[in-house]
Amino acid sequence: MASVLGMLEERETAARVRVEGLRDEVARLAGVLEVAEIELDRRVIAREELVEALAASAAETTASTEAEAERKTVPSPAPVPGSIVPPWREGLPVTVLALDYQRILSVLDERQPAGQGPMKAKEITAKLGLQATSAKVEGVRSKARRLAERGWLMQEASGMFSAGRRPVAVPGTAPSA
Repeated sequence: MASVLGMLEERETAARVRVEGLRDEVARLAGVLEVAEIELDRRVIAREELVEALAASAAETTASTEAEAERKTVPSPAPVPGSIVPPWREGLPVTVLALDYQRILSVLDERQPAGQGPMKAKEITAKLGLQATSAKVEGVRSKARRLAERGWLMQEASGMFSAGRRPVAVPGTAPSA
């Protein structure tokens, strides 16, 4: 007959094996979740890029003089999530940007009067109150790059971002003299 202590030790060993198996499964699922989050963010960015490309293509078919006349007479529409980032120009309000882009600009604009230097995308992500997962950081980095490409921000060679506005050349338009 098996002793009571021996039976308890067998049950403890079985429970320990089950706990270790569950820990391994949780670690595996955490890895799968992280990969899925990264894929989701990449697909969101791809959709945004496609929307921008389609909008740019549609804009090329319209005469630039008609578009310029409309821009001067029609107030800027309210931003829509996933909307394109227009090139910065003098007098264009920040409110034409989607809220995510406005928040990134405000984080960097707050640093400028204090004389603080440029920020990495990871720091911006933390200032926005987001978890610093690679997926979130890449999403913020993508948005900050888009703002820099359109003249809303400055991007350093090191990949860091700082406040600052500059006009950018818009394809398909003649330079103003």
